[in-house]
Amino acid sequence: LHSVASAAGFDWGTYLERESSLAASVSCFRHAPLCAQWDDIIVGMKVEVLNTNAVLPSKVYWIATVIQVAGYKALLRYEGFEQDSSHDFWCSLLPVPPQDWKEYLMKKLVGAHTLPVDFYLKLAESMKSPFSVGMHVEVVDPKYISRTRVAIIDSVIGGRLRLVYADQSDAPENVVLDFWCHMWSPLLHPVGWSEKIGHAIKAPGNSDNMFLLFKKPRIVYMEGSFFEEGMKLEAIDPLNLGSICVATVHKVLLDGYLMVGIDGTILNNGSDWFCYHASSHAILPVGFCEKNNIPLTVPQGYDSQTFTWDKYLKETSAKAAPVRLFNADYPGHGFSPNMKLEAVDLMEPRLLCVATVRRCVGRLLLIHFDGWEDEFDQWFDHQSPDIYPVGWCELMDYQLQEPPGLDSSTVVPGLQGSSATSIVRDHQKFEQ
Repeated sequence: LHSVASAAGFDWGTYLERESSLAASVSCFRHAPLCAQWDDIIVGMKVEVLNTNAVLPSKVYWIATVIQVAGYKALLRYEGFEQDSSHDFWCSLLPVPPQDWKEYLMKKLVGAHTLPVDFYLKLAESMKSPFSVGMHVEVVDPKYISRTRVAIIDSVIGGRLRLVYADQSDAPENVVLDFWCHMWSPLLHPVGWSEKIGHAIKAPGNSDNMFLLFKKPRIVYMEGSFFEEGMKLEAIDPLNLGSICVATVHKVLLDGYLMVGIDGTILNNGSDWFCYHASSHAILPVGFCEKNNIPLTVPQGYDSQTFTWDKYLKETSAKAAPVRLFNADYPGHGFSPNMKLEAVDLMEPRLLCVATVRRCVGRLLLIHFDGWEDEFDQWFDHQSPDIYPVGWCELMDYQLQEPPGLDSSTVVPGLQGSSATSIVRDHQKFEQ
């Protein structure tokens, strides 16, 4: 997915009103800044914002009331307008007023519900990352998904990492091979991980004891009954993330990792096998799709209308992976169909796009990229670090891909939001 125009000034407020949609709450995204504090943001609370409703020689901040919350953004009404909605406006909830206004505003806000006193301190803490530019990691090789390769962290933006592959010998002329992912992505590993679990890697590097920085997968017990080579299951296709397919465990690695292949694919040399941890929610027990009314992608040569697992298992002399081996944890979530959010296009992970929750199936969310056909929909776990609240791109100064063909009235040319970096910096300055 790629929208040619930059959406640095994309107007989420106008778009939400036009689409008659709600935005998923920041509290739904456990990796997002201020996730744990966002339930403190409620309709009716008072905030301090830059007054853009008057032409003044200097910046003037005023009090406004939160009318509606959408991700990091809010529909606000200036103090004094009470029931008059004609001047309501959408704004990020994270701009900070200057020191000069504090005494006046404190008098006006006595008894009012306002942002918690440690709100911006928590923002600064949530923006910290254990990763820094120059660190070496191992990450999936998008040109050959059954192996990893060493990469160097080139930039860190809101927990998202731009990784440049250390070996550029197979890069096209004048092209740098790179990859984007979140620091919590299951595709990202410390140097030495591939060798440790028995995963294929292109030109392994030297371990630099980074294992403590990485999010550890759930511990699984491999003794006794565990996944076995040849077992059948259903899995999200890593090369077509809107499809859940008939799949096979082709190899059991160490530490609970599996090499899984999609049945019926043309390649037979293992180059399209993909590494999933046994606790991954992208691998599913036989019958999951039928149970949840999801189309199952069947192997070439089979008819999806007549395919049955019982018959297929007999034809292939295989057995289904026992249901007890799959991760069934489901703590619940706050997402529902038609909610808006910002989502990474996992097939082009440098892109973050305007998106909608199409379906919720247990932990899984089917994400639709606004303005694109349904065939580009992708399945995400509800705790995926690749989905973000409305306003995240503006907060991080990261380009948001607007829906293609969108009416220009939803884009405000040249309008730039305050980035989280500048917000934190300015807040620290005001506190001095």
